[in-house]
Amino acid sequence: MIPPGFSDRRELEAHQRGALRRLVATLMASNRFYGPMLEQAGIDPASLELAQFTQRMPLTTKAQISEDQRRHPPYGTNLTYPLDRYCRFSQTSGTTGQPIRWLDTAESWQWMCDNWRQVLAATGARRGDRVLCAFSFGPFLGFWTAFEAALQAEMMVIPGGGMSSAARLQTLIDNDVTILCCTPTYALRLAETAASKRIDLGQSRVRVIVVAGEPGGSSPAVRGRIERHWPGACVFDHHGMTEIGPVSYGNPDRPDLLHVIESSYLAEILDADGRPVPPGTPGELVLTTLGRTGSPLLRYRTGDLVRRSTLGADALNRVDMALEGGILGRCDDMVLVRGVNVYPGAVDEIVRRFDAVSEYQVRVRAQSGMTELELVVEPSAGHGDADALCGAVSEALRDVLQLRVPVTAAAPETLPRFEMKARRWIRS
Repeated sequence: MIPPGFSDRRELEAHQRGALRRLVATLMASNRFYGPMLEQAGIDPASLELAQFTQRMPLTTKAQISEDQRRHPPYGTNLTYPLDRYCRFSQTSGTTGQPIRWLDTAESWQWMCDNWRQVLAATGARRGDRVLCAFSFGPFLGFWTAFEAALQAEMMVIPGGGMSSAARLQTLIDNDVTILCCTPTYALRLAETAASKRIDLGQSRVRVIVVAGEPGGSSPAVRGRIERHWPGACVFDHHGMTEIGPVSYGNPDRPDLLHVIESSYLAEILDADGRPVPPGTPGELVLTTLGRTGSPLLRYRTGDLVRRSTLGADALNRVDMALEGGILGRCDDMVLVRGVNVYPGAVDEIVRRFDAVSEYQVRVRAQSGMTELELVVEPSAGHGDADALCGAVSEALRDVLQLRVPVTAAAPETLPRFEMKARRWIRS
């Protein structure tokens, strides 16, 4: 069941405190991974306060979960119930190491679907909408919970697995799809395919595009470019993780903000030393899942770089934590170039200002003991002066980053295209 909204932070925190106490009491009784940690931290669920929890409970890392599963294969010890209670299997993509397997009970799965229904509700989605999930249905969590949440909300849901981009577009047109779920990159790829097939996206019925899987949906340049290619559609950002679940929803009044579903998550933003950072300062998002009791995570280091908005609840008309610019990038993706911290999201924001760039790639190399960047752009079809485009992109990078970055042009259709998370940064 979707929880009601909260009138102020005090009411929200009272809900979080109650949910956390119930979760901790259950874990101390039956979870082999977290039970000993909670006991060692001296936590008493009956009197537990939020501040006490964040001060005493150690952080959880992905490496700890991975090592636990290596020592106790195949699922590790972070299971609160007997194995026969679990009915859902997922695993991480494995792009940053060995995939982590994740099991869910029916109750935990429903908790995630309820979160996704909040994501959909924020977009104005309603009964009778037609939703196309344009992704391949693999073992990672992906849009699986979105698919099921839309079904529960009595929407028509169309799977897009096993289809080419052209076939997905035809399905979208033939079935009068109103909501498209995909990555930001793939929304642009579909637009590129539509142009090559002479399909007028202005004639489609799509009014909402929910993007996830990579940064960009809260970026004005990326969002604006998608909306120009999809006339009449509004882009809503979202993010989640297989091991965490669906975390955030877009603000329809402030599309540059992403809100954490704080009725379901205890959220912190910490610096590299584990200390809280003030609003407006970038830090790592740390989450506690308050309702995924069968396979929880307590104070989990997500690796996502975020910045809490300095705007208050009154200005935003909602109490949930607001992340300015959405997910800024991954904490470990930052590259130090001649004393300047360069994040992939910042480069993407700059390059996406240029409609004449259909795709790009960043090459990171070591030269004379220093890290250097080179950008390769692929001009869109019909764009004439590639040299002028490269010069304009290089100048924009210099203006924003205060760095000279060489920019060269690739031949048409030579850079890779992506359906899921784009891998544009190549290190050598």
